[in-house]
Amino acid sequence: MSAHQGEPEGEAVQAAPTGRRRLERTIALVGMMGVGKSTVGRKLAESLAAPFVDSDEEIEKAAGLSVQEIFATHGEPEFRRGERRVIERLLSGPPIVLATGGGAYMDATTRALLKEKAVTVWLRADVGLIWKRVNRRDTRPLLKRDNPRQVLADLLKAREPIYAEADLTIDSGEGPASDAVKTICEALGYA
Repeated sequence: MSAHQGEPEGEAVQAAPTGRRRLERTIALVGMMGVGKSTVGRKLAESLAAPFVDSDEEIEKAAGLSVQEIFATHGEPEFRRGERRVIERLLSGPPIVLATGGGAYMDATTRALLKEKAVTVWLRADVGLIWKRVNRRDTRPLLKRDNPRQVLADLLKAREPIYAEADLTIDSGEGPASDAVKTICEALGYA
């Protein structure tokens, strides 16, 4: 597990009067589908005693449809508009640990909002590990094409330069999510 730290705007955590640190700024996990944003996010939130929110789950609640159904019925552009509105609403509230969808950070407006109102953490993994994880379920709309592994590899290659704009980069490996959580906490000065 390795970390690369940029210069986050503001502190993510601050000491509370009791000596325990509390979340002062939202921590937003970005990266490809299958890198573990939801799993790591839940464990990170638990370790920081902060609320956890998965933006895809919030989009599904708002739309009354699954992500897959939104893509099939309304298309990706409409999904991204809804995603932007949901993330903007979430960032307007109290600090949380936020797992974003794989494509959320690709939208320039959403990315600007995340950079302004959160500390962004790119969970990075190689295409082999991501494929191993996403191939288990048939719920990824962007992979419902011929040669989905190649589609995944092409998406990763196109998205990496944008994900690299995140404040912090954490390699998400085969190990337990707690390894990534520990690395994030240490990099943000929370450990």
